[in-house]
Amino acid sequence: MDFFSTILFPIEWVVAWIMYLCHQVLLFIGFQEGPSFAWVLSIVGLVIIIRIILIPLFFKQIKASRGMQMIQPEMKAIQNKYKNKKDPASREAMSRETMELYRKHGTNPFASCLPILAQSPIFFALFRVLHGLEGIANGTAKTIGPINQDVASDIEQSSIFGAKLSDVFLQTDDLQVKLVIAGLILAMVATTFFTQRQLTMKNMPKAALEGPAAQTQKMMLYAFPLIFAISGVNFPVGVLVYWTTTNLWSMGQQFYTIRKMPAPGSEAEKALKARQAKKAAAKGITLDEGTGGTTAVIEQPRGQRQQPKRKNRQKPAGQQRPAGSSGGSQTASTSGTPAADGAASGGSPADASGSAEPAGTAKPSAKAKPAGNAKPGGGANGSSKGSGSTAGKNSQPKAKGPGAAD
Repeated sequence: MDFFSTILFPIEWVVAWIMYLCHQVLLFIGFQEGPSFAWVLSIVGLVIIIRIILIPLFFKQIKASRGMQMIQPEMKAIQNKYKNKKDPASREAMSRETMELYRKHGTNPFASCLPILAQSPIFFALFRVLHGLEGIANGTAKTIGPINQDVASDIEQSSIFGAKLSDVFLQTDDLQVKLVIAGLILAMVATTFFTQRQLTMKNMPKAALEGPAAQTQKMMLYAFPLIFAISGVNFPVGVLVYWTTTNLWSMGQQFYTIRKMPAPGSEAEKALKARQAKKAAAKGITLDEGTGGTTAVIEQPRGQRQQPKRKNRQKPAGQQRPAGSSGGSQTASTSGTPAADGAASGGSPADASGSAEPAGTAKPSAKAKPAGNAKPGGGANGSSKGSGSTAGKNSQPKAKGPGAAD
């Protein structure tokens, strides 16, 4: 066993087991046992399982691709800086600044190739499994995992449109088989082209479609399908089924990603904003643009609820305390109007005497007269004791006005 076979054998073993388990599930559902279309669907099941495992790498690829798109202006500035400098020191400085730029934005040009690189060993392992089915079925080759002589014979005899899974375009003379294989090669090439075009043209801003990197991507857009068209004549039918199914999965995955999470500045982002604006207009909502790639939804302003105002109601006069019951300064409140103000500010001496009326029957006080016009009254010095004290004696000093009470 050579070095290449030693490396691929564990992967071949895993691929064989996945195919076998998928076939067992299909038999449980109700597919026919032995050589049947169930083995073709087991290859499709292999694709689904592998691509689910590679989903984290797929999102890492998207992040790296968008990172490369966003740093294109800075990359172009570095290239222009060292455009006419060919000496080794300048080249080293350019490489150092480029790597620093990658590190700053957390991207890597090789990260976008991770899904393809991860699938390459699986692709070659499946190629070797399908290519060795004839030897295993004849007993001239070793078994691979659960694929023994009987299982290998069933897989080899399973067909799609008359072409067996182990048939190769250059190794068959059957015209019908050649046409089927040619159709599978065409499907593989077409899905490869549209997958690359979907990723590079619809999900890239205009700035990223210019420059050497964009030219390289355009060249790869046509180079990869051509490479697969030339090499596809050497692939078994099962490998063509695997690669075509993989491309269809990639197209669906990228279509969802581009539609829901487009790259900033791309045509896909403009289409997303147009769809959001259309939906918002149907709901009576306006969209705020210019939010840096995200769309903010602003609802129409609503009228503020009018809060109820508290009514300033006057308390009943019956709750007023008598004017002379205070032991300190004689001040009785009646709904904000002092009771003794009338006597202190020029009321009759009888009103300020001990026969003062209770506050419950007090009349509303009149407007206070100016301080200079105050008449003498009893107990106006603020020190009258009780309601039985008398006032109006000539020996009492004149009452000061409110302005001089301080």
